[in-house]
Amino acid sequence: MSGTKSSREHLKKLVLDTSIIVEYIVSRSPYRKFLEQLLSRAEAGELSLYVCPVTLSETMYVADRIYKAAGVPNPNEEAYRLASWVHHTFNVIELDYDLLVMAAELKKTLRIALPDCFVIASAKKIGGAALFKKIEEEMRPVLDELRKHNILFAQELLEQRKAPSK
Repeated sequence: MSGTKSSREHLKKLVLDTSIIVEYIVSRSPYRKFLEQLLSRAEAGELSLYVCPVTLSETMYVADRIYKAAGVPNPNEEAYRLASWVHHTFNVIELDYDLLVMAAELKKTLRIALPDCFVIASAKKIGGAALFKKIEEEMRPVLDELRKHNILFAQELLEQRKAPSK
């Protein structure tokens, strides 16, 4: 029974990956509504949303690329605006020595992208769950191990919502 409560406690603190955050700027993305729902729940005090500094930097970079591809005037300025919104909307986890070591150890064992390791390490640091948009190709070989680290995937959560009740 306590395992269930522990799992629920992890769901009250979510560390978001760049892949979820940048979906907010894609107007037709199914993940945009998902993020809006998370923001509403956070506003209502039902959960807390976090990002790590690496995610904040990566969000600026990825948003700039998306804005450029979409032909948005001043893509760099828009990317800074998004990063500023993220910085002021989400709790930013302090980047300290322990977090650096934890991310490095995860990188050595999981062999996935270092920014993803920072998201997972940040979630561990606050006793929460890491939220990614979907299972990335490099994650598939270590998926069972990742699930032990309280990793959630928005794609799976959305699919569960759509599945008919039995």
